Amino acid sequence: MLPPLPERMRPHDLDGYVGQRHLVGKGCILRNMIESGNLSSFILWGPPGVGKTTLSHIVAKSLGREFFTLSAVSAGVKDVREVIDRARSNSLFSGGQSPILFIDEIHRFNKAQQDALLGAVEDGTIVLIGATTENPSFEVITPLLSRCQVFVLKSLQKNDLQLLLDKALKEDEILKHRKISVTEVDALFRYSAGDARKLLNILEIVVGSSVGGESVVIDNKRVTSCLQENTAIYDKVGEMHYDVISAFIKSVRGSDPNAAVYYLARMLDGGEDPLFIARRLCILAAEDVGLANPNALLLANSTFQIVHSIGMPEARIPLAECTIYLASSAKSNSAYMAINEALAVAKETQMASVPLYLRNAPTQLMEELGYGDGYRYAHDFPGHFADLEFMPSELVGRKFYEPAENRQEDALRARLESLWPKYYQKG
Repeated sequence: MLPPLPERMRPHDLDGYVGQRHLVGKGCILRNMIESGNLSSFILWGPPGVGKTTLSHIVAKSLGREFFTLSAVSAGVKDVREVIDRARSNSLFSGGQSPILFIDEIHRFNKAQQDALLGAVEDGTIVLIGATTENPSFEVITPLLSRCQVFVLKSLQKNDLQLLLDKALKEDEILKHRKISVTEVDALFRYSAGDARKLLNILEIVVGSSVGGESVVIDNKRVTSCLQENTAIYDKVGEMHYDVISAFIKSVRGSDPNAAVYYLARMLDGGEDPLFIARRLCILAAEDVGLANPNALLLANSTFQIVHSIGMPEARIPLAECTIYLASSAKSNSAYMAINEALAVAKETQMASVPLYLRNAPTQLMEELGYGDGYRYAHDFPGHFADLEFMPSELVGRKFYEPAENRQEDALRARLESLWPKYYQKG
């Protein structure tokens, strides 16, 4: 049986590898590592379809290293130890070259599984290459993370996708013999969303929709039509991942608990990592519910901890509870807007002087220079408030936080109006 197009187009060396020039371009860190032969353990962090697995195979082949692979979805501690034992035995007959152990979706390994890797990584029995779509600082234990470099892979850009499309049409053993004309690429690239595997799967679906050996004209209308007709195929290989999570987020933000719990079910039924969903709930609680209901963030954080502890299938219940709660809650993005505006201003005012009376004075010289002089301790004043200017002089009167209209923030606004009339004028 003929393998799918993404597998047929998988490159075997860096010259055929598309994208990630910041890592594999001339003089860049991964290329230098391969060319020098000084290979150390590393983790590839990036979205799906950007070449993490392919890159690990290229590294192994370029260096002639023995290559072991495990999937964190199905492997247990026993599997990890068996691979390490094999690597230790085989290295005795390979001139001392440490084999490579590639672990896909390493963020799904629990602490015990990651602990089982530590000794072998530390003593050089194996060189670990991990691949993850999630921030490794959250999911990889600190001792293991400290022994690995982390390389960030980026979604493919339009020129990368164009290069990949041209290569597939010109070099693939099937497509190069077909009469294929590409007149528009907007839909191809939009649905691909920077994912090489997604692009090639869509291309294969569109070309496969033609009859026999007839010529194929690929334009935006044809791509959209083919994907709508082949939704089941598209979903089966995980291509709707970002569309479904986007619908989930927007349903919670839009206060529709029914749609939100439906998209939650879609993700769980499709095998989505429940911790991925739990992290998104934490973000939603902070960004979209915010100060309208501060308890939402507490519930979301508790949900993350519970999901981490119990796993599936039971994790579906707290995930549903939190999803329904967030969707049904009052909404406010005031904190989100405040920090974004403050960050933009901070970039332009890094040299703004902190008032002397707010500065720390750990030395006698600093005291003599007036550091801390004139500071008023809020708790020494009625209402635990001292009328003191805290902004740098360049930003006096600048307001970042604007309370939204909801019961919780109405009370905050009333208090702020009484304390800071120059920032929060009534009416």
